[in-house]
Amino acid sequence: MTAKIILGSRGSALALAQTRETRERLMAAWPELRGDGAIEIRTVKTTGDVVRDRPLAELGGKGLFIKEVEGELLSGAIDAAVHSMKDMETTIADGTILATVLPREDPRDAFISPHADSFEALPQGARVGTASVRRAALVLNRRPDLQVVMFRGNVDTRLRKLHDGEADATFLAVCGLKRLEMEHAITRIMEPDAFPPPVSQGAIGVQCRDGNASARDADIARWLSALDDTPSRARVTAERAMLAALDGSCRTPISGHAVLDGDRLTLSGLVLSLDGTQSHAGMASAAAGDAEALGRGVGEDILSRCGRGFLA
Repeated sequence: MTAKIILGSRGSALALAQTRETRERLMAAWPELRGDGAIEIRTVKTTGDVVRDRPLAELGGKGLFIKEVEGELLSGAIDAAVHSMKDMETTIADGTILATVLPREDPRDAFISPHADSFEALPQGARVGTASVRRAALVLNRRPDLQVVMFRGNVDTRLRKLHDGEADATFLAVCGLKRLEMEHAITRIMEPDAFPPPVSQGAIGVQCRDGNASARDADIARWLSALDDTPSRARVTAERAMLAALDGSCRTPISGHAVLDGDRLTLSGLVLSLDGTQSHAGMASAAAGDAEALGRGVGEDILSRCGRGFLA
């Protein structure tokens, strides 16, 4: 049977778990996609996965995890690209759409350490491993006595490095650990007011061609759009609009966290200096239908106080 839809994904265990979730949701929603071979998963090797000995900021940022997958979509080799939304830049390729945002998982960070039962309990001078400029800045902001060491790799690699003694603690996304059924590794979950998460963490986005080129592309866009989770899209839209207004680079520590209560959306944003010594925060609320304007407003408010020069 020829596949009716080819889903493209990075080859990491987490990326494939997210792509399998997308496949399962498509099969549940559309009877015509339930046959053997109707949905194919094709892995794409990305620069971000191949080069692991340097910080992402030096390589060009988190877009390295999606540009090759997006390229396969544009070439027609795949029909849809499944992404971690936190890795997506605020603009996507012409001729494509973000067809769906799946129900969002827990956006919080998990503290993991074999030596301390909480971040606050780490001894002075302890080493915290991370490749995230946001996590590094938050660590130094909250605990300037700690050391930050570079930690890259997939979840298993980082946990192995931790238990091999390359660091005393690290942080991983709760959502990733849940999707990999590795919640047992969590020492403590960090609450957003103490350790704000990055924009869109926990959300899976599926990008496809806009459907104007062929009837098949139109079918694929229709199938995927049916999976869109309205509350999750509102939260992600607000956070991404804030990020776009700030226009920070991959070298800028930025967090954004939107909470939906009924129809009311509240967005908190934070920008830090790389060393964690300076920070600028913003918060506002609006109707969920005004998510993009809300995000833009919070971003512009923070920018008016920190200045463009603050953003790396």
